[in-house]
Amino acid sequence: MNDAADGRGASPRRPPALPGVKVALVHDWLTGMRGGERVLEVLCDLFPEASLHTLLHVPGSVSPTIERHRPQTSFLQQVPGIARLYRHLLPLYPLAIEGLDVGDAEIVISTSHCAAKSVPTRPGTRHLCYCFTPVRYAWDQFDAYFGPERVGRARSAVMRPLLDRFARWDQRTSSRPDRYVAISQYVARRIGRYYNRRSAVVYPPVDTVYFTPGDATREGFALIVSALVPYKRVDVAVAACRSIGVPLKVVGQGPDARALARLGGAGVEFLGALPDADVRDLYRRAALVLLPGEEDFGLVPVEAQACGTPVVALGRGGATETIVDGGTGALTGEGIEACAAGIRRVLDHPPSPDACRKQAERFSTERFVLQLIGEVMDMRQAAPEAVRW
Repeated sequence: MNDAADGRGASPRRPPALPGVKVALVHDWLTGMRGGERVLEVLCDLFPEASLHTLLHVPGSVSPTIERHRPQTSFLQQVPGIARLYRHLLPLYPLAIEGLDVGDAEIVISTSHCAAKSVPTRPGTRHLCYCFTPVRYAWDQFDAYFGPERVGRARSAVMRPLLDRFARWDQRTSSRPDRYVAISQYVARRIGRYYNRRSAVVYPPVDTVYFTPGDATREGFALIVSALVPYKRVDVAVAACRSIGVPLKVVGQGPDARALARLGGAGVEFLGALPDADVRDLYRRAALVLLPGEEDFGLVPVEAQACGTPVVALGRGGATETIVDGGTGALTGEGIEACAAGIRRVLDHPPSPDACRKQAERFSTERFVLQLIGEVMDMRQAAPEAVRW
């Protein structure tokens, strides 16, 4: 499931699920290995004969397990410089996803945070959407991505009607999946709010075989592993650590990298993107891991706890389902002072590494596989009508 070339040790392959059943996997885009691609990687291992469909694919950007499925792409793949420009082509996503053809697949599993859930299917095909979240920037986080202070007044004014139109299309096509499975209770509520659909909850898989406590000595630094984008609120963590003199290491890259580096100063180290082995080593050496933004689930806190490391997180969203306040870390209020207080609380009273590890084991890959296959099998046996509230 996890290839050595992807930075993790290879593990024995499990028997294929649903042998003899034609399965198609649909993913928004393939441009790097983040949380969504880790889920897709497990599905590619689980369904080795499945076809894989996506809006665009940057060859070599994802693990060999995914690459072996030879992703089939939309017309966006032909756009010159698509790897750099794809985030700017959101208005074309509906047209692109409508053009994907999953053929005569009997089962479609979409892993979606944007457009994949809207892929068209043929009569008789059953479609399960594993939903990371309804589109944040089209529904409730427009200002975080396209507000005037982010992109300027002119571009914000242009983007608002485009995103309004995208949201209408997103809602209109929300009836296409036969079943939604959410990555957290928090996301299940969002699916109900924006799509008027019920959803089961199956937490994403965390590689608790790879992420384990090590023999490294704990050091006094805090750690962030995150895309450097607005809603992650890395700026809050940087300011909090500086305010109480705690060294901070930041792993990740993104459009906010330059602005965050200007905030950093002494004691804040930006490491860029790192291989999994280096991230695991940092988890094992860190005093704590920070999650300052509201997450739909958050793989990083669970990976950290799997390594025996406590987490200080904003007490909203998926973190409330993965972190035990006072037991495996601290859930805080919003803002720099609250984050700093949470850091100090964990440093003064460190949670037990064994408690952190035990909490992480609730989110293992094997548990994910069993629960998701159960949802697929139940969908095949249920009546085909979509269930709404």
